[in-house]
Amino acid sequence: MANPKLWLGVGVVAALVVASGVVFYKATLAPQSDLPPGGEIALPSTQGDFSLSQLADDQIALLSFGFTYCPDVCPMTQSVKRQALAELSASQREQVVPVMVTVDPQRDTLERLEEYLAFFGEDFIGARGNEAELDDVTSRYGVITRRVETPESAIEYTIDHSSSLYLVDRDGDILQRVLYSPTSQGLTAALSQELSR
Repeated sequence: MANPKLWLGVGVVAALVVASGVVFYKATLAPQSDLPPGGEIALPSTQGDFSLSQLADDQIALLSFGFTYCPDVCPMTQSVKRQALAELSASQREQVVPVMVTVDPQRDTLERLEEYLAFFGEDFIGARGNEAELDDVTSRYGVITRRVETPESAIEYTIDHSSSLYLVDRDGDILQRVLYSPTSQGLTAALSQELSR
């Protein structure tokens, strides 16, 4: 007969997996009607002090959250941004400001962010805040982060985080949330829709 403690352990693990799935669904897969409140972002950046309120009336921020030590999702997200922007007309391109807010301010200095984002485009902006500022912004944008220790690795820790992109206007209103994808079609469609309004 199976050990009851073993079955209890399996049950607890299953419950945690389901709970995590619900949380990440709400953060990354929920319909647009469930958009988080968003709001102003005003942080030091690779191009001086950045704030959404500095955007022109016809501009939108193409916002993502990530970190420079991220091995896969974050560089893919920046590449998708670059691909989507390349598909816009020159006038449309001027209306979009690509921004990445780091979820790893401990390691991501402005200098490191600048060097990292230069691979994707000279107008890509990297922003960072202290822990309190970051907690405020990520909570308002529904971004979930979790530090994961990796003692066997040279980077010591990584950060699990939700990976949606946001189209945000100068008032901090989230116009659309775009689910993470390794291809640019969804983002391109969302940008085209917003820029044609």
